[in-house]
Formats: sequence, C-alpha cells, structure tokens
Amino acid sequence: MKNNNQKTISIIIPVLNEEKHLRTLIDYLKANSNKANIEEIMVIDGGSEDQSASIAMELGVRLLKSEKGRAKQMNHGAKHALGDILYFLHVDTFPPNNFDQHILKEVDQGYETGCFRMVFDSRHWFLRFFAFLSRLNLKICRGGDQSLYITKALFQSAKGYNEQYIIYEDSEFIGRLYQMTAFKVMPQNVTTSARKYRQIGLLRLQYHFGVIHLKNMFGAGPDKLYDYYRRKIVS
Repeated sequence: MKNNNQKTISIIIPVLNEEKHLRTLIDYLKANSNKANIEEIMVIDGGSEDQSASIAMELGVRLLKSEKGRAKQMNHGAKHALGDILYFLHVDTFPPNNFDQHILKEVDQGYETGCFRMVFDSRHWFLRFFAFLSRLNLKICRGGDQSLYITKALFQSAKGYNEQYIIYEDSEFIGRLYQMTAFKVMPQNVTTSARKYRQIGLLRLQYHFGVIHLKNMFGAGPDKLYDYYRRKIVS
C-alpha cells in the first residue's frame, strides 16, 4: 500500500489483435520497473478477435473492454485508472529501464506531462534520422510512439483525447498540451517497432505521414485525415 505522498503510475496500453506482442511487452514492463511505483498495468481491448484478452488475464494485468478506436480506448483507460500519473504506451514500444523512476522524477520537478526520445528497432539511416528529431522539444516532432506520461489532473483539465480522431489522436492531444503547460522531453529513449515502415516502405510511409501533418496544419479535420490515411496507407 502506498503512503499518502507516494505517486503511482497507471500504464495504459490500447490493443486490438496484438497477441504476438502483448506478452513480451508486459513481461518487459514488470522486469524494468519498480512495482512499488506501478499502480497497475491496464490493457484496453478494442474488440480483439485473437488471444490478446486471454494473455492479459493470464499475466494478471487489468483488462478493460472498450469501443474500438485508440482515442476511445485510452480515454476509457484513463477514466478507470487508479494511479496519480497516466502513462500511455503502444504495444510495440518499449520504454527505457527504470522508466517509472524517470517519470516520477520529472513530475516531482513540476513537469506534469512529457515523453521520452525515440529510437526504432532498425539501424537504417532514414529511420535513425527521423528518430533523432524526437529529441527536439517541438510539437511537430511528437507522436504516440514516443509514449506519453501525464498527471491525471492535467489529463482531466485537457479533457483527454479527442475521440473524433481515428488517427492523429496523439499529435492532436499533445498539441493541446503544449499550449497548456511546459512539455518535458526526457533524455532516455523508448525503442519502437518499425514494422509499419517495413510493411509500407520507408519513403512511402514517411511521405504520407508528412502529408497528414501538413493537412492538419492547414485545417483538415479528423475525417479528412482519416480518409487520406485509409486511401494512401491502409489500402
């Protein structure tokens, strides 16, 4: 049981058919953090048809069911989280060792929200270049693959993720956070999978991501962003 002054972290992982990755991540999180700092690991399932939910229950983490959609799933997790700090994490992203201590240190220093720098699980120069940009404290360099910590109080003040966004929900939310408070980019790295780049192609995928950023900057709403993503990336 925590004392009154000890802050704890709720790790929130939205999943949809991620049986190939979920066990590895949960085992990693348990091995690379101090359980006294972790209130809970939450898996928010958006209707998986594989064994994702069974794996979560087998590993003893907290499983919640939600409507499909990462913004909806993350908001659902945040609504039911018990920790003082929410840590949103993609299932194919691995935070640094002692990530919990790094987050608590920054919160104690007054940074209510922030992320880690990022590297890909690839040595390709193209991906190394774009990963390098994650060290810049600019909202255009932010994304969900870098993970996100935020105090529950700030999350509630910001009204959470905009559920109209099927894609780009992380960037939209973090953009609002930059307007509200000082955003911290921590010097340690998360390691994230380059699997989508391998599937789609390095240049092709990064080009389309760039177009989506530009469309957002020039006022395109969530429907138009998703329509472009669906036509150019998913299809």
